[in-house]
Amino acid sequence: MSAVPAPAAPLHPVSVVGIGADGWPGLSGTAREALRAAEVLIGGARQLDLLPPECAGARVGWPSPLRPAVPRLLAEHRERRIAVLASGDPMFYGIGRALAEELGPEGLHVLPHPSSVSYACARLGWPLEDTEVVTLVGRPAARLAASLHEGRRLLVLSADAGTPAAVAALLTSHGFGPSRLRVLEQLGGEDERHVDGIAAEWAHPPGDRLNVIAITCRASADALRLGTVPGLPDEAYEHDGQLTKRHIRAATLGALAPAPGELLWDVGGGSGSIAIEWLRAHPSCRAVSVERDPVRAERITRNADRLGVPALQVVTGPAPTSLAGLEAPDAVFIGGGLTAPGLLDACWEALRPGGRLVANTVTLESEALLAERHKAHGGELVRLAVAHAVPVGGFTGWRQAMPVTQWSVTKPSDSGARSYKGDRS
Repeated sequence: MSAVPAPAAPLHPVSVVGIGADGWPGLSGTAREALRAAEVLIGGARQLDLLPPECAGARVGWPSPLRPAVPRLLAEHRERRIAVLASGDPMFYGIGRALAEELGPEGLHVLPHPSSVSYACARLGWPLEDTEVVTLVGRPAARLAASLHEGRRLLVLSADAGTPAAVAALLTSHGFGPSRLRVLEQLGGEDERHVDGIAAEWAHPPGDRLNVIAITCRASADALRLGTVPGLPDEAYEHDGQLTKRHIRAATLGALAPAPGELLWDVGGGSGSIAIEWLRAHPSCRAVSVERDPVRAERITRNADRLGVPALQVVTGPAPTSLAGLEAPDAVFIGGGLTAPGLLDACWEALRPGGRLVANTVTLESEALLAERHKAHGGELVRLAVAHAVPVGGFTGWRQAMPVTQWSVTKPSDSGARSYKGDRS
């Protein structure tokens, strides 16, 4: 069966014009000229309504879902001069990304407008470089939880008029009820309005759907402190005892060495702690947690939502069969099921060249298996032991936790890797 040819690119560079709540009066002369010259104007209904009659091009609204329609619309109008309207800066969480992926930078003429984030920082007196931005447009509110830290300033790009109330509820449920919220609506427009309040006391009705939320994070006295490095408190997780404990978890993430954009397989997920803290290392990190027990798999999802990484993909089923068809990982952690036939081989085969594999065990049988693989592939074999001070009568002594044997190894860069296509039966 022959491949479907890619749609032909437009004959002229596509003008991508950022527009704000101030509409046509807020545009530069260059942006206005690009819109006047366009034979086809593509954008959202709100954006197209901001244009005057002198922009005579045919007006085409984006369908839903938007992303799959981009190549089709560009191909349909490829012989005409196209201008695409975007909110604010097209290259900041805007349509500019999708257009650049389709046409490359040489196929675009981008004319940005100040973004809502630039306007918000200007109104608040916040340095833009010190302000973290979290978008909830088309994304779950749970992802905000990973950015909550005492004293931190956040700007949230709202999905709609109901987002401020949802954010206030999330902050309160995570121990950040004392945080100050300021909702900035219609930034830069004639109807600009600001609403102020405390998260735990938020009672404002929904306002304008075009809004940005400014948060000054304040934790309540009893809020659990969650740092930015691996080794979150064990109390941060819902679990049934199947949890890589805090100190071992920190050492394990250190060996896995997450980097931006990398993909982890967490095999034998348990409570999902390794995958969750991998994802918290950087917003672009990705992870798949494989857990055979459906109850535990549901618990992993709840933990991921609670700790701000709802993008964690949870696969329910036994390994290695449940690994079939997954994207080849940059790192693999095996926290359970090491003695399952073919598991180590499947993970090693799928691992990308230069990728890391880390396996932990507390049993002699699995330890012998790791010693054998260490002899064959090298790497580092260590024993991790942690003791906690506990009361002993009227005194204090040490209670030793079960020692953990850990094998960590980097796959040679000249080894092959591919999506794992093992037996699906």
